[in-house]
Amino acid sequence: MTIIKTSGDPSGESQPGTNKTSKNKPKQEVTHSAEASIEDVNEQANRRSSLLSCQESNSDLRSDQAVRPDTLSEYIGQSRLKTMLSMSISAARSRGEALDHVLFYGPPGLGKTTLARVIANEMQARIHLTSGPSLERPRDIIGLVHQLEEGDVLFIDEIHRLSRVAEELLYPAIEDFVIDLTTGKGHATRTMRLPLPKFTLVGATTKAGMLSNALRDRFGFVCRLDFYTQEELSAIVARTAGILSVKMEAQGVEAIARRARGTPRIANRLVRLVRDYGQYQGAEVIDGEMAARALDSYQVDALGLDITDRKLLSIIIDNYDGGPVGLETLAATIGEDSDTLEDVWEPFLIQSGFIQRTPRGRMATPLAYQHLSRPLPQGLQGRLAAGEIKQLDLFQ
Repeated sequence: MTIIKTSGDPSGESQPGTNKTSKNKPKQEVTHSAEASIEDVNEQANRRSSLLSCQESNSDLRSDQAVRPDTLSEYIGQSRLKTMLSMSISAARSRGEALDHVLFYGPPGLGKTTLARVIANEMQARIHLTSGPSLERPRDIIGLVHQLEEGDVLFIDEIHRLSRVAEELLYPAIEDFVIDLTTGKGHATRTMRLPLPKFTLVGATTKAGMLSNALRDRFGFVCRLDFYTQEELSAIVARTAGILSVKMEAQGVEAIARRARGTPRIANRLVRLVRDYGQYQGAEVIDGEMAARALDSYQVDALGLDITDRKLLSIIIDNYDGGPVGLETLAATIGEDSDTLEDVWEPFLIQSGFIQRTPRGRMATPLAYQHLSRPLPQGLQGRLAAGEIKQLDLFQ
């Protein structure tokens, strides 16, 4: 695959990769970027600095190029989604047509970008990579779509952040494969409709609710990516270890998968950290004990909680008697803004049952008390005895 990266214009240097060819043209990957906007800078500042962040770091970007699957058969997990895509891709190829437009949504780190690359590989087409914030002006959209060739895949990450002007320019391109150009001013205004080759738009977003109905309805497939099971993460960890030439026993694979928060990106990151720890310790094979010691040294506990998660739970329990405590009060105590707390810190703790979000504020659950080895307050003990809530077994 030939990788062509561009910054602001379509020209760029190509870098060699694996040799994959289509029937008529080499498989290419084109990346389009623009200068960071103010929103990008603010978002980067709010991102959690953590081993367990779902956001892609520079080291993830470099390493994931080697471990990304290229085909649906190599892709692990999301079995229902894979079956649907396999049928549609097979049918489109048999007809000699481009695949219908696809929208992937779900939490970060679950493989939306990887699936876009897989679709391009399966369709034997070039892929153009860009993101919503980089398409601010009409000329950005026009320049991008005019580089497309028949059957190409256009991937727009964070598509919910497209500007209104860019979104409206895309409507005819998506639906009728044409683009409307306006020239001149006043009485000299002229509108031209230029045809485009048939292509496949693949959009990805972590916030499907922020997409307009008009844009969402133009996708033929709208697919949600779910968190991965323990078995699927174990298969991903084993595959990544094999690619990175890391000898790892089944117990070591399981220890990493259990702490990966259901997210492949975190699983791959933890594999690299465990590899470094094992190499430092002089271990030739990573067993369960070695993997556990490595992750403990990075302060990642048996359930995938890091020091920031445990700090948040401890503050709710120790400072506010388990809650309820308001979001603004909690953010002031921790020293973070409320948006970071709500968007970065809380989601995993709520999904895993450590925190309960109520109209009165955040409350620690019995699982949080159990995990931090804190005695349950009388109120929770009474509710447990009455059967209103159930005590959870951490390792069931």
